[in-house]
Amino acid sequence: MTLPLNPAMAATEPPPVMEARRWLDGVIFPPERPLINVSQAAPVEPPPLGLRQALAEAALNDPAAHLYGPVLGLPALRAEIAAQWSTGYGGAIRPDQVAITQGCNQAFTAVMSTLAGAGDEVILPTPWYFNHKMWLDMQGVKTVPLATGEGLIPSAEAAAALITPKTRAIVLVSPNNPGGAEYPASVLADFMALARRHGLALIMDETYRDFDSREGAPHALFTDPDWADTLIQLYSFSKAYRLTGHRVGAVVADVARLAEVEKFLDTVAICPSQLGQIGALWGMRNLGDWVASERLEILSRRAAMVAGFGALPDWKLLGCGAYFAYVEHPFQMASDHLAREMVAKAGVLTLPGTMFQPTGSAAGKRQLRIAFANVDQAGIKALFARLAEYQP
Repeated sequence: MTLPLNPAMAATEPPPVMEARRWLDGVIFPPERPLINVSQAAPVEPPPLGLRQALAEAALNDPAAHLYGPVLGLPALRAEIAAQWSTGYGGAIRPDQVAITQGCNQAFTAVMSTLAGAGDEVILPTPWYFNHKMWLDMQGVKTVPLATGEGLIPSAEAAAALITPKTRAIVLVSPNNPGGAEYPASVLADFMALARRHGLALIMDETYRDFDSREGAPHALFTDPDWADTLIQLYSFSKAYRLTGHRVGAVVADVARLAEVEKFLDTVAICPSQLGQIGALWGMRNLGDWVASERLEILSRRAAMVAGFGALPDWKLLGCGAYFAYVEHPFQMASDHLAREMVAKAGVLTLPGTMFQPTGSAAGKRQLRIAFANVDQAGIKALFARLAEYQP
């Protein structure tokens, strides 16, 4: 007898990173040609020593660190985010407009659970972050793809044509995963105005904000005194402080919205990790200079990626920023087959554009995402040597 399966879950694609890892099964990489893994955009190094010591101190000497905490997060961390965001964005954000989640993915699922249900619609620019699409599929929410233009920048005018009575939200990720694009402040202002006119939520996922190449605030959305009637911001501590395993993210939104988010969080996880929050708070208070140096290193790798693809005339760099280069490959083979073949033939693990585009997308078959955050300058040089010589 086969047990029932939720049809929405059955229709959801498998996790792409896990699928790609299975392509490594049975493949042997010789010492002189090790695997170059550019498939995942998560730090693989541990947090800085000082942060690890703060975690150890809390684990050993703070009994509360092992207990349930407030569902919406530690008050000190919420207050620190509110203060630093208010200064950084030039706006007014209160602690009660901040919630802490178990990573940014949970921030998205919590917020979206308050906005959209089965039969509703949400607009996602393409290429999209696959976990966003997966969650909408699981909930029976229709994903409406918004094609992007030059530089993978979306247009509010194009989005306006996609809005229907069932539309509940527009989701933007900047700097973008998977495309690397940094959305201009004027574009974000246009989307804010569009969402407000139609009574929609504008969800801004700024997971990679700390690695934006621009100086100063990336947008002025929080300077609007009424930002909370439209804007919901998501953030992750995983990238800036290498806290991937501790799962700490944040939502900045209207107080009434967070009261609804609290229902979701209490049901799913009760509270975010106490130790992770302690680590995030310590990082916010002590690692400003360290994060700035990490940003400069990522920007140097970005420059190497731009230069490398500039020397590969048959490849087209569509977008590059944060942890990602998003490219168009020159081969006839579809990218989902090409990416698998490149593992054995080139010793490179990357993700195909088919994982970031609607099913059957012709563009997706020509595209690859290359996550370069964990590849140093020597690794980037080796990557381009392999791409230059590769033939399917």
